[in-house]
Amino acid sequence: MYDYELVVNALTTMLVTLDPPGLAPIFLGLTVGMNRAERNQVALRGSIIAFAILATFAIFGAGILGLLGISIAAFRIAGGLLLFTIAFEMVFERRQERKEKTSEVAITKDHIRNIAVFPLALPLIAGPGAISATILLSGSLSSPVGRAALLVVIAVCVAVVYLTLYIAERVDRYLGVTGRAILTRLLGVILAALAVQFVVDGTRAAFVI
Repeated sequence: MYDYELVVNALTTMLVTLDPPGLAPIFLGLTVGMNRAERNQVALRGSIIAFAILATFAIFGAGILGLLGISIAAFRIAGGLLLFTIAFEMVFERRQERKEKTSEVAITKDHIRNIAVFPLALPLIAGPGAISATILLSGSLSSPVGRAALLVVIAVCVAVVYLTLYIAERVDRYLGVTGRAILTRLLGVILAALAVQFVVDGTRAAFVI
C-alpha cells in the first residue's frame, strides 16, 4: 500500500513554503492600478509559470543532482538548513520584508505586463525555498506513483496560491496586520520542524544510521 503519510508531509511542506497568505498583500502591491480582470490574468499566468518551474524540478531535480554528483542525503541536509532559514525569517518577520523589497525592485526594472513572470512566478511563488522543497520531496517520492503524487500536490498547492491571489483583497482585509503576523509565525514554526526532520533524515541516510 502506498505511504500516504509522505504525500501529506509533501502537501504540508509545499503549502507552508509557498505561504499563500503572505503573498496576498505583496500581490496587491505589485498590481496597484489594475482592475480585477487584469489582476486575475496576472495571478493565473504567474501561477501557471510557477507550476511549470516546480514540476520541472520535481521530475528532473534528482537527475540534475545525480549529474552533479550530489547525493539525495546531502541535498536533504542542505535543503533542510535552507528551509530552516526561511522558517526563521517567517517567525521573526524578515521574509515578508525581503519579499517586499524584491517586488519594489522588480517594479522599477520591469514593465507591469511582465510582473506575472518576475517577480510573481519567480522568485515570489517558485522561489529558492519552494524549489529546494520540491527537489527534497522528489527524493522521497521517487517512484513513478510517488512522482505523480508529487505533481498533484504541487498542482493543488499552486491552485491554493492562485485562489488566494484571486481573492487577495478580501484575504488581506480579513486577516489584517495582526492576523498575517500570527499566521506567518505559526507556519514558520511548522516549517522549522519539517526542516529539522529533513536534516535528520538526510543525516541518517548519509551515515546509514
